[in-house]
Amino acid sequence: MTLEEAVAQVKPLDQEAMEVARRRWDSIAKPLHSLGKMEDLITQIVGITGKTNVDIRKKALVAMCADNGVVEEGVTQTGQEITALVADNFQAGISTVCVMCQEYGVDVHPVDVGMVTDTTVRTDLKVAYGTRNMTKEPAMTREQAVKAIEAGIFMAEELKEKGYRLMATGEMGIGNTTTSSAVASVLLHQPVEDMTGRGAGLSSEGLQRKIHAIKKAIELHQPDPEDAIDVLAKVGGFDIAGMAGVFLGGAALGIPVLMDGFISCVAALVAGSICPAARDYMISSHVSKEPAAHLILERLGKDPVIHGDMCLGEGTGAITLVPFLDLGAKLYNTLSTFGDIHMDQYEELK
Repeated sequence: MTLEEAVAQVKPLDQEAMEVARRRWDSIAKPLHSLGKMEDLITQIVGITGKTNVDIRKKALVAMCADNGVVEEGVTQTGQEITALVADNFQAGISTVCVMCQEYGVDVHPVDVGMVTDTTVRTDLKVAYGTRNMTKEPAMTREQAVKAIEAGIFMAEELKEKGYRLMATGEMGIGNTTTSSAVASVLLHQPVEDMTGRGAGLSSEGLQRKIHAIKKAIELHQPDPEDAIDVLAKVGGFDIAGMAGVFLGGAALGIPVLMDGFISCVAALVAGSICPAARDYMISSHVSKEPAAHLILERLGKDPVIHGDMCLGEGTGAITLVPFLDLGAKLYNTLSTFGDIHMDQYEELK
């Protein structure tokens, strides 16, 4: 499915099914709305799938791995070799998020969408061997940006065919908080300083180099904030593009997609800019420590469940939400109603 086809396939949520879900929650023998966001998110999933029985037992994490040429500017604490190392750990099932996924029954699907080296991770969706240094030339061509988005759409299609009913987004790519800050700054019309944090532990001097690099790239390429693909191509990364494709593919196919932290949320922002209707198919997990996180979630109209000061990436925040959703689905599908226990139902009081 092409990007154009995916966007055309995205439909509004099924409001009738959501109304059934709301009535189901209200009929369950408990005080009205007492499970809060758990009720809201399960109702959203019903609207996404169009099915009033919730089945999210088969879950996948798609981890997009890519490298960023801007690391040449000294904007990171570590080198690009770490991208390959962590990607191999994804494949071996020993990274932080993999251990979390094993605990909660989530299958990990790492994808090399643009690393500078080949690893044990699948390479059939690889767009290029890393982006170019955005302070000197556009990070990628527009065609490459679209191809990377379509890699994510392909993953959504592949996983749906395999029976997955819930997807989470994750990433690995040294330098990707730099590209994410650049994309967020342009799309949100915000100063670079307000959008840029220390990433994986930069010093104050390193943070200033990072801010300078982003400003230089934006000034040089003048990305169009009304054209998210242009922004992505000029100052973004393949991992961001790939995750944006997962969000768009999930929306086109009626599969809920979990947002992770800052970088994943920037990908969601890109996807939502390309196709505003796709935002309804995204589920926010947590709010990252990165400075821009709150603003991005606000723009997307998302209210995260978890406020844990997490900033690891990989999809760890998204996976932390999984047991919350599993509990919600279990309660929604199985709890007794007021009628079952012969008790008068609570009424909505004004």
